[in-house]
Amino acid sequence: MSATAAITTRHDWSLAEVRALFEQPFNDLLFQAQSVHRQHFDANRVQVSTLLSIKTGACPEDCKYCPQSGHYNTGLDKEKLMEVQKVLEAAAEAKAIGSTRFCMGAAWKHPSVKDMPYVLEMVKGVKKLGLETCMTLGRLDQEQTQALAEAGLDYYNHNLDTSPEFYGNIITTRTYGERLQTLAYVREAGMKICSGGILGMGESVDDRAGLLIQLANLPEHPESVPINMLVKVKGTPLAEEKDVDPFDFIRTLAVARIMMPRSHVRLSAGREAMNEQMQALAFMAGANSIFYGEKLLTTANPQADKDMALFKRLGIKPEEREEHADEVHQAAIEQALVEQRDSKLFYNAASA
Repeated sequence: MSATAAITTRHDWSLAEVRALFEQPFNDLLFQAQSVHRQHFDANRVQVSTLLSIKTGACPEDCKYCPQSGHYNTGLDKEKLMEVQKVLEAAAEAKAIGSTRFCMGAAWKHPSVKDMPYVLEMVKGVKKLGLETCMTLGRLDQEQTQALAEAGLDYYNHNLDTSPEFYGNIITTRTYGERLQTLAYVREAGMKICSGGILGMGESVDDRAGLLIQLANLPEHPESVPINMLVKVKGTPLAEEKDVDPFDFIRTLAVARIMMPRSHVRLSAGREAMNEQMQALAFMAGANSIFYGEKLLTTANPQADKDMALFKRLGIKPEEREEHADEVHQAAIEQALVEQRDSKLFYNAASA
């Protein structure tokens, strides 16, 4: 296949076509992916996000990869929903170290009625700080989705995790159809979609292809596609899975870039275990988004200064958002925090 053959945005990928991409010689695949990438993005810019766990542990889902599942004993401390003020302080810190998007994740099957007002205040407060907002809260109904959109949420993260065929081996408490329905609600409400999957759960290459086909054949491609490498946590059923071959991981990033040429492909969980050379290959394969900071929900992530040092060595710069002058920006942060301190919604949702 030529380097420009797959540049056109498509929504009709077949398994045979995607298998053919995976089976290309490694250098040919990377050349094609990089060629597609340069058609739509600055090859030396990477979007930087920070992820905060706003409610940790005791999740009723049985996802076999997740240390936050209440079904497994992983030694994780359970925490209630964070106070809005503390979330905004964390967002301001993320802004200060260079993040342009602040993602908030809650270990829920779906948000409760009593928690939604606090979640909406978090969205509004983070927006006032000048950051893009993203949340992952589990399954949404139409009313909740619309409320998030009206609060100004930019992105909703809801991963498909793997192929429909392999999904039942990993999760039984939520169906694949429910995940797709939530994505449909998010799109109908006018928000952007962040959806991807996890490699290293025992899936086949066809399952990796099947995941990418599900994402690429949506009516609109997700704006953000996180590709995670399983972080094996003691106490979860997948703790003893074999490591993903680094070249296989890079191949998946490259195929995702070719199939979804205008999406940001995020090098996500598992980056702590990747050396600099593997990360450099990931950027060559078309990855152009990372999570930034010391923690990724409940697992380690490369520290910000380490990331910036690698960026400097590779000649990469973070994507920037249009901002006011520094003094105006700082004043906006301070004013937003003052407004939130005066709100009764600062109290933890669990104490309401």
